[in-house]
Amino acid sequence: MTGLVVAMDGPSGSGKSSVSRGVAKALGLRYLDTGAMYRAMTWWMLQQGVDLADPAAVAARCGEPRIGSGTDPDGPTIHVDDVDVAGPIRQAEVTGAVSAVAAVPEVRARLVALQREIIGAGDIVVEGRDIGTVVCPDAAVKVYLTASAEARARRRHAELAGSTVAAQQEAMARRDNLDSTRKTDPLSMADGAVEVDTTALTLEEVIAEVLRLVPERRSSEGESEANEFRSGRDHVRERT
Repeated sequence: MTGLVVAMDGPSGSGKSSVSRGVAKALGLRYLDTGAMYRAMTWWMLQQGVDLADPAAVAARCGEPRIGSGTDPDGPTIHVDDVDVAGPIRQAEVTGAVSAVAAVPEVRARLVALQREIIGAGDIVVEGRDIGTVVCPDAAVKVYLTASAEARARRRHAELAGSTVAAQQEAMARRDNLDSTRKTDPLSMADGAVEVDTTALTLEEVIAEVLRLVPERRSSEGESEANEFRSGRDHVRERT
């Protein structure tokens, strides 16, 4: 890989999307949401009537859809066969099924190859669950965002209508278990990654902390924000 890569991993609700986009905009970098790619694949499978409980059936069809990801942090896009699916992939049916699809090795192999191709085009912030461990283990900056189960559930509840915090916490616990126990590329903190607990932090504070970690800051604004957050680091831990 060439250029600056900021790898942002962590479970759902930890703030990866908002933080990644904020960091990308502050530094003038591209942005890639790899989770949206797995959601897009899941949406297509559902549209095609594929039995998602049958990994062999999913594997047999995963090479068919054309998935395109825009990398503008001000307006990231996701398309399947030239159809804009940014809205549909956030529906409950997709959310409930994406972990099963993402666990299929053939799906992961295809999308990881596509992700590496996009990353290879140059400076970028990439968010997901296996960026620092699998997709780009030599990334210059590796961050693992965490938050308490309650905080994550509250954030997701605020995004979704017709749900409760308790229901979201239960759903996240199930997905965490699936993501962290799957045989292929399970969710885990990469060696050399810095863990940032976002539970008690504002979005601006988390962005500033990540900017502080970037060795080549691309904007004076990003540098200033990072300097403001050099103190109070008891929520940050580096894995060695």
